Amino acid sequence: MTTLTTKRLKIYPMTCEQMKQAVSAECDPELRCAYSQMLELSVQFSESCEWYAMWRVERLDGTAVGDFCFKGENGGFPEVGYGIYDEYQGNGYATEALTALVEWAFSHEDVKAVEAEAAADNIPSQKVLEKCGFVKNGVIGDEGERFTRKRS
Repeated sequence: MTTLTTKRLKIYPMTCEQMKQAVSAECDPELRCAYSQMLELSVQFSESCEWYAMWRVERLDGTAVGDFCFKGENGGFPEVGYGIYDEYQGNGYATEALTALVEWAFSHEDVKAVEAEAAADNIPSQKVLEKCGFVKNGVIGDEGERFTRKRS
């Protein structure tokens, strides 16, 4: 499995067992449903599971600080979702991890752009996307405004 290492973080796709534990531990019904779907798709598409798995974001000391995911490769336009746990927000972890994950996505030559959504009132998430080179594309998705980062 892939492991990405940045200056402060280690980012890797969770195993099926780790994802099962995350599903069991999740209290939010919406997130539990989303995590269950990621697990199912990771198993179904095992040869490309990294595009469906939850990715754990840890500090180099092993402390988990958040999770990221891709919502499939989507014909060369994967969508990324992310969250940094409340107690670790405001430290630049989202920007650092998103930068690494976008670079990983673009290491696949068939990826033309990476997309994301951020709610209109989620200014911190919008700032992370903008710092990572994403721009609003004028579309409103299920979770808010859509942003796109095209391959350079």
